[in-house]
Amino acid sequence: MQFDAVVIGGGLAGLSCAIRLAEHGKRCAIVSSGQSALYFSSGSLDLLAHLPDGTPVASPLSALHELAQQAPQHPYSLMGATQVAALATQAEQLLQRCGWQMQGDSSQNHLRVTPLGTRRATWLSPLAIPVSPLDGKLPWRNIAVLGIEGFLDFQPQMAASSLIQEQGLKAEVAFLHLPVLDRLRNNPSEFRAVNIARVLDLPEHLALLAEEITRQAGEAEAILLPACLGLEDDEPLMTLRRLVGKPVYLLPTLPPSVLGMRLHQALRQRLQQLGGVFMPGDSVLRASCDGQRVTGLYTRNHTDIPLRAQQVILASGSFFSNGLVAAFDGIREPVFGLDVYSKAERADWSDANLFAPQPYLQFGVQTDTALRALKQGEAMTNLYAIGAVAGGYDPLQQGCGAGVSLLGALHVAQQILAQEVSA
Repeated sequence: MQFDAVVIGGGLAGLSCAIRLAEHGKRCAIVSSGQSALYFSSGSLDLLAHLPDGTPVASPLSALHELAQQAPQHPYSLMGATQVAALATQAEQLLQRCGWQMQGDSSQNHLRVTPLGTRRATWLSPLAIPVSPLDGKLPWRNIAVLGIEGFLDFQPQMAASSLIQEQGLKAEVAFLHLPVLDRLRNNPSEFRAVNIARVLDLPEHLALLAEEITRQAGEAEAILLPACLGLEDDEPLMTLRRLVGKPVYLLPTLPPSVLGMRLHQALRQRLQQLGGVFMPGDSVLRASCDGQRVTGLYTRNHTDIPLRAQQVILASGSFFSNGLVAAFDGIREPVFGLDVYSKAERADWSDANLFAPQPYLQFGVQTDTALRALKQGEAMTNLYAIGAVAGGYDPLQQGCGAGVSLLGALHVAQQILAQEVSA
């Protein structure tokens, strides 16, 4: 099977890179072993929230010079500040072409409300999530935080308590009684956000939901609900707002995440509309190489028939998705045996303080400035590493995981397309 590009991994990085290449007429295939990490995300995307020394970042683009000083191996530092700024704008435009409307931009972080009622700095957020400026508060003084009877993946009391303490507002807590959910409620394994959304998204059930919200919300100026609505698009939420006559916003729940799944589905649909091939439930087991060039990929479902491509993009994720493997003798990348950033002593892989930055989060594949993967110190000529499999940064402490995935994907696509032009 012959392609212009094969992407290993169907998450945010892999899909974004394949979409950009497909938009330029390249025949792309994605080999995806399972659920993307997007299924576990809030739907918001971070660009850069903190520098490695812990300094909060208000304007991500303005902090790139200092980031390069503190972390020269960070993917942003390798790409360069000018390139990062340009790619951030391109990433916002790509999401719009996928039909995914977001609030925010790269010039200034904003604060999104988390499921715990705290606020966290981020780059882009779904329109359904309540946000505020970095130096401002939420625009309401009296809100209602409503849970769903029997739904344990969202605790409205915790969210309300944090909002009262941090924002100084009045927050009422109540639980919605919705008999239409009784069948799901009787089976705890099915009483999850995604299944609830499938029921509540139906027009006849939205009317019942609106009546119950109106009864429970009282005089509240705005209503916050768990994100158990809008599995396909924002129309159910827009309809609910019209029926209730007040602002209604969603807070992410425990995985699987409705907002994260919607983002993944929007990206996948865009790729397939462009003619891209998505191979779910498959994984690359090994590769054949000629020197520093990948010549074939062998997958679990195509053991004897190699996938061949001019370009290969490794977007297989980190330890969570086995893009990196931890063994007693060290950290390794299992398909190509690439060079990785890591620490030799196992005792140095983690910090005893659970809340401190964990060193292993910066482990990953080493790359050059074009994000070509390194093997024995030399860049592979047609193999790139993007997203969580790449090393040199801490996605949690620095608040940059989604940005590294998106911008790295577009950077690699740009390198590949530039090669075609020069050839």
